[in-house]
Amino acid sequence: MDELTGKVAVVTGAASGIGLALATRFAAEGMKVVLADVEPAPLTAAESALRAKGAAVLAVRTDVMKEDDVKRLADAAFDTWGRVHVLCNNAGVTGSMGAGEFWDIAAQDWNWVLGVNFFGVLYGIRHFVPRMLAAGEPGHIVNTASAAGLTTGLAAAAYMVSKHGVVALSELLYKNLKTRAARLSASVLCPGWVNTNILDSARNRPEALQAPGASQGAMTPQQQAMRDAISGFLKSGYQPDEIAARVVDAIRGDRFYIVPVQPDVEAAVALRLEDIRLRRNPTLAPPG
Repeated sequence: MDELTGKVAVVTGAASGIGLALATRFAAEGMKVVLADVEPAPLTAAESALRAKGAAVLAVRTDVMKEDDVKRLADAAFDTWGRVHVLCNNAGVTGSMGAGEFWDIAAQDWNWVLGVNFFGVLYGIRHFVPRMLAAGEPGHIVNTASAAGLTTGLAAAAYMVSKHGVVALSELLYKNLKTRAARLSASVLCPGWVNTNILDSARNRPEALQAPGASQGAMTPQQQAMRDAISGFLKSGYQPDEIAARVVDAIRGDRFYIVPVQPDVEAAVALRLEDIRLRRNPTLAPPG
């Protein structure tokens, strides 16, 4: 998909972080942008900021855990501009830091993380892709996973499982589209550390899915230490606009795997793939 000017992009999780950077970059490319986010105030602020730059913007408050919300988002996008050419299923949350054993993670945590990170992507595909196919125009779907979807560790189990699911779902989507010779294609975004506020995603956690230890105040010292370490990695990571630039390049070049990662993350991914290739037991990463 070479030409972006005048086309329509939909971005979930668009009020901050990678999502806002994607929306800003698409607007700079001359695209009309549909912003979707669960937080009303930041969503309004993002809409105003893009309008101030002259962008054509539609903001739709959306909880991607709710399929009806995602359908309503699709209806709003198509009703307003008739077509959607780029869909970024980007909304995501972290869940607990998981300093304990993963089998002790509360069901509420699994339901929240999988609900946003995996089902949010699935619902986006379900309610946008058939209509994009029917339009018969060039288009691209970008699903945000993570480097955590390409490797495994000893923490944040629900997050890792959700992101592995997004990688698999994205590969299935890509193969489906290519098999049918569609004018649509797909990519999966698997970044390493990125300077976003994703660690604060619990601010949007539904009351019904609160669980013991879900709030920062209930963290154990080990969980707090893990959070502090991850916060440091994030702050020294890629800037969101760098990620957005790579996404636009991948859309234009029809590249599926978008994997901007730090050298140590690259090594961890390579180690896992080598374990699989050699049929050896998973290598335990050295202590960080």
